[in-house]
Amino acid sequence: MKIAVISDTHMPKMATGVPPALADGLRDVDLILHAGDWQTLAAVELFEQFAPLDGVAGNVDGEEIAARFGRQKVLTIGGYKIGLVHGDGKGKTTERRAAAAFAGEKLDLIIFGHSHVPYHEVLADGTVLFNPGSPTDKRRQAQFSYGLIEIGEGMRVRHEFYAEKK
Repeated sequence: MKIAVISDTHMPKMATGVPPALADGLRDVDLILHAGDWQTLAAVELFEQFAPLDGVAGNVDGEEIAARFGRQKVLTIGGYKIGLVHGDGKGKTTERRAAAAFAGEKLDLIIFGHSHVPYHEVLADGTVLFNPGSPTDKRRQAQFSYGLIEIGEGMRVRHEFYAEKK
């Protein structure tokens, strides 16, 4: 199983369509997970054209997106427990807020967004903490990014980077 992980698309403010490099990466995925800050339901509809979709709402998302996806969830995919949260809030770093959102739960992977900064850390308990970055709003990052999860004999999580969103 191949899963694309995206966050902080901020569409249509930061892009009116799916960037070509991201579209190429989405063509053969089985599922797309979005960690919030879609901005509009139009973004949801764009990504649904590629593959089944799940996600959470972020701090800039309206009630329609929050009602559809919720703000936090745990999914079991291919036998792995995956937490999904945007990561916004007060206090701590974005990474620590994301981990704290699932305190007391044994997860294999926690996916979060909010900072637009690609992040990949294996915590002391073995949980992978992962932020895909942003495919449309890299802010101060050198490149745009998204994530890929491959589940087969084990789970592999990695970033994909590209320079242009045109």
